[in-house]
Amino acid sequence: MKKVLFLPLFRMQSGHHQVAEALMDMFKKHTDGVILKKVDLLSYTNNSLEKMITTGYLKWIRFAPESYNLAYKNLFYVNSQKERSFKWYQHIFLKKMEQLIAEERPDLIVCTHGFPSHLLSQLKVKGKCSTPIINVYTDFFINNVWGSNGIDFHFLPSQELKEKLLSKNQISKHSMMVTGIPVHEEITKRARVFNNTDRPKVLISGGNSGLGGILNLAGELKTSTAFDYFVLCGNNKKLYDEINTWDLAHIKPLPYISSRSEMNKIYDEVDVIVTKPGGVTISEALRKRLPIFVHSMLPGQEEINLQYLKDYKLVYEINPRSSFEKQMLTILKDHEKMDQWDKSIETYQKELELENPEEMVEIMKMILNLKQADKPSYFTNQSKVIYS
Repeated sequence: MKKVLFLPLFRMQSGHHQVAEALMDMFKKHTDGVILKKVDLLSYTNNSLEKMITTGYLKWIRFAPESYNLAYKNLFYVNSQKERSFKWYQHIFLKKMEQLIAEERPDLIVCTHGFPSHLLSQLKVKGKCSTPIINVYTDFFINNVWGSNGIDFHFLPSQELKEKLLSKNQISKHSMMVTGIPVHEEITKRARVFNNTDRPKVLISGGNSGLGGILNLAGELKTSTAFDYFVLCGNNKKLYDEINTWDLAHIKPLPYISSRSEMNKIYDEVDVIVTKPGGVTISEALRKRLPIFVHSMLPGQEEINLQYLKDYKLVYEINPRSSFEKQMLTILKDHEKMDQWDKSIETYQKELELENPEEMVEIMKMILNLKQADKPSYFTNQSKVIYS
């Protein structure tokens, strides 16, 4: 029986886990007789170490966001000397990664975080790993942590990144597929339709970790006469309880929603989303063709994501010094701006080479030699097929 090993990082819920779980669920739906396993290398190495790093990471972002932002960009985005950054501890994790591969004996490894990818790239170059590896990127950029040498396939968020990898890392274009950031199959596509033209419904996301700044919008939320709100609180019970105490008919707090089908229904009910520029949430909103307003961002990854999204006119950034409701109303009523947004969404979606989620599964099935015929449409237009 074939086995696929999925490697995010940390145990806390994140886009890395959401993408891994989306692909695992797709695999379960479209394939029988394959073992799917998700492992966090940090917990596998040492549970206490994982807890310490997670706690330190969250505290650093919350209490010293500027220094985190500077460190992230210098170490993982601008500075290409990543070997020097990782050298002092990578030998420990390389041994653990070797041990994990020996224990699990996977037929395919899917990395949804850069650190496992970096380690596996090192092992591949040293001839200590022969398992096919896929990098599945979960942001709209690629930081310097991700491995490239020895990585067999790349599921990429955009054509721009495909061109960068092609020129900078000299990776074969036949090993790269523009998939967007994978979202769960149950998040279905829809045409952009305003269901509630008199009083649009707004979904506010980004409150799960308590780091997003949703309560900064509290004053306008309470006195709103233009919108109805659903606020995704996730596991942030403090935020959920706070909004409940307001006891306002036009504001509904929502607890953590694990069902993607239920989340899809919420997306279908609303007209607009206000969120942070996390890769998965943004990708879900793009798939649903929801106008996206960014209310805040975490330092590091999300700031870089936001710049990409603004450059390609896929989101609108809210100015915190002005009324966010007036900003939303002004843009939503501006036909020229909304037409431009529609064109940007069309351009983004046309760039996707694997538009349907099940096509990603078909690629993985081919790598596992579970599918010999009827190659995915991506391969039918290529002059060279790597796996057959």
